[in-house]
Amino acid sequence: MTQRPGAATVTGGALLALLCPGGAWAQDGTAFPREVSGGHASWHTASARLGDKGLSLDITEPAVRGSADRVGFPTTGGGTDPGTGELEVELGGSALLTSPAATRPLPLSGLRLLLDGEEGTLYARTVADGRARELALADVDSGTEPVVRSTGPTWTGLQASLTEDGAALLSEWSGAEFTAGDAYGALDLTLATAGEPAEAAPKTTPQPAPAPSGEKPEAATRQTTTPSAAVTHTTLAPGGEQTVTGTGFGPGEVVLVAIDDDTRYQAVADEAGRVSRTFPVYGTATEGAHTVELTTVSGERRAVVDFGVRSNSPS
Repeated sequence: MTQRPGAATVTGGALLALLCPGGAWAQDGTAFPREVSGGHASWHTASARLGDKGLSLDITEPAVRGSADRVGFPTTGGGTDPGTGELEVELGGSALLTSPAATRPLPLSGLRLLLDGEEGTLYARTVADGRARELALADVDSGTEPVVRSTGPTWTGLQASLTEDGAALLSEWSGAEFTAGDAYGALDLTLATAGEPAEAAPKTTPQPAPAPSGEKPEAATRQTTTPSAAVTHTTLAPGGEQTVTGTGFGPGEVVLVAIDDDTRYQAVADEAGRVSRTFPVYGTATEGAHTVELTTVSGERRAVVDFGVRSNSPS
């Protein structure tokens, strides 16, 4: 894979432009069979062991903090070839590293993930010592082919490890020792795509035999099932953990999870059309009613459930 690391000293408006995500990139100028129309990358930071070296991680919107050691970044553009496992996507939001030994936080913005089959690179734009640059932050090893569904492909357990440039950046900024090959967490990536692969041919779906008058074919009944949602706790205190479950979705369907109209997560329905997602209820959550909405990527079907947050003050 051709890497595009580079460094430049910039000021003022040019610095802002470098830190803001731009348009989608295409591999070597070649269009992908499918354009990315939505999606989400979940970064599991446990294997990175950032805390062992005194580092802590924060994020900026539209990235979101999940439960435990996970943070999520929505995809903002790109393309993919599910047949070969190649992709190039941009991720919204920024990661912000802090260290007691560093005078300033280290922003990692304009995140861009490239995969070329079983390996790839995570790029980032950053500012250190007055210099703004894009660098190849981590090598990414997929090890497995993506799971391709009608809504788009999914990669699970993409292992990231620091490149030489990435290790040098973190070492110089924090004063801690990082080396090339150090674990930098794992990524789960789910994409929603628009359009069909260029080589795909239309498939003929057998039509069910006419049902007796007044009866509906079983397949048609499944297709028109209305999704429903439920939560584990009807009421809980701020700082607790809530789980939403949904039924009635299509097998393999990508479902967006929004809390109080803020889309934070994605889930993929199992073979029975069920989804489940656990999320934190922030300690700053207001007392009263809150909503969780499950929506298909197409936006055509959804389910809503309410739960209550009680006062955290002693009675």
